[in-house]
Amino acid sequence: MTQLAEPFAMSLPAVSRHLKVLERAGLVSKGRDAQWRPCRLDAAPLREVDEWVKGYRAFFEERYDRLAAQLAEDATEHTEEP
Repeated sequence: MTQLAEPFAMSLPAVSRHLKVLERAGLVSKGRDAQWRPCRLDAAPLREVDEWVKGYRAFFEERYDRLAAQLAEDATEHTEEP
């Protein structure tokens, strides 16, 4: 766990708490090898989330584009008035 904490300004207990959250979420699995506790990242659940979000992303991007066009039109109308 020390190796995981080194690149970050985090204490070992903080790293341990973060790993527990990731483990409960199914994103990290811990193993046991003598005194070592190797961790393995499982990205499959993140891929599932990405697939789920894609539909919403397309929906909201279209809405934001329409909103931007409407705001630009409104701004043009207000600047053209005497």
